Amino acid sequence: MARSRQQAHEKDVIAKLADRGEATIARLADLPGGARALKAFNELKARVDELGKKVRGVDALEARVAKLEKELAALKRAQKAPSATRSRKASE
Repeated sequence: MARSRQQAHEKDVIAKLADRGEATIARLADLPGGARALKAFNELKARVDELGKKVRGVDALEARVAKLEKELAALKRAQKAPSATRSRKASE
């Protein structure tokens, strides 16, 4: 019972904050230059969202690069090993 009261209170607080936020944004738009500020905030939000998408893609690229580096190292080792054996056979 106490838990449901607490959850109801938390919802009320969140609802109040949301209402105040909406009211504040509406008042901000009415201020001189407020519309420009809101537009700038919205553009900033869009840019941050886009940047977040790009950053998530970097992890996949890093994994691919690490895999390719391992494969390249294995190929280099494979190339060095036969040439070392050939030079030993040629000197014998």
